[in-house]
Amino acid sequence: MRVQSLTLVVAGAALLAPTTLPAPAAPLTAPGERNRITAADLLARMRDCTQISKGRYRTDAGTAATVPVCGTEQAVFWEADLDIDCDGRPTAHCNRTADPAFSAATAFQQSDGRHLDAETLPYVVVPGPSSRWNHWASGIEGGAVAAVIYKDRVQYAVVGDTGPRDIIGEASYATAKGLGVNPDPLVGGVPSGVTYIVFKDSAIKPIEDRDAAQEEGERLAAQFIEGG
Repeated sequence: MRVQSLTLVVAGAALLAPTTLPAPAAPLTAPGERNRITAADLLARMRDCTQISKGRYRTDAGTAATVPVCGTEQAVFWEADLDIDCDGRPTAHCNRTADPAFSAATAFQQSDGRHLDAETLPYVVVPGPSSRWNHWASGIEGGAVAAVIYKDRVQYAVVGDTGPRDIIGEASYATAKGLGVNPDPLVGGVPSGVTYIVFKDSAIKPIEDRDAAQEEGERLAAQFIEGG
């Protein structure tokens, strides 16, 4: 806690008898495969912002407050930078030597009581509750499912930590790595162009179940772009 691609997979096949006309060229989803939501699909759903925050957030200390939190019936979202959160259990790449601002604690813990592992668990950071915006009031709690978008990539994650009450735009080492962003806590991250979507009233239990977050994220993302 500190201051601060998917592509659509299709397959088709047609067996033609020598005397028959070619079958229609409609692609079919191969057995066992799912249509995947793309970054463009999700971004198209967020062309308009209905601001739910009572004010805007900074992306870093000392910068102007320019980022609103927007909302729909299903989710909240914002566009900001991506600063690297390495907090939680010390690992090879997330520790006090690699990150002088490192904290061994996260706001939310695993099912065994240990703090989260930022190096292996994709998670996002939400601002601490304030009069500007209270994530609890929007149905967002620890383990809520998130989709983080950068360029043409989507990384599903969970809400795993909270940050300063006036700053937004932070995610774990693993989230950055999944998006193809340099995850180094000192020199990594990107200054802009990252979209965060957090689905209301969602929760992964146990919070550390990456596969469950991926599966539920895909399901909620599909509902989100359909607007239903």
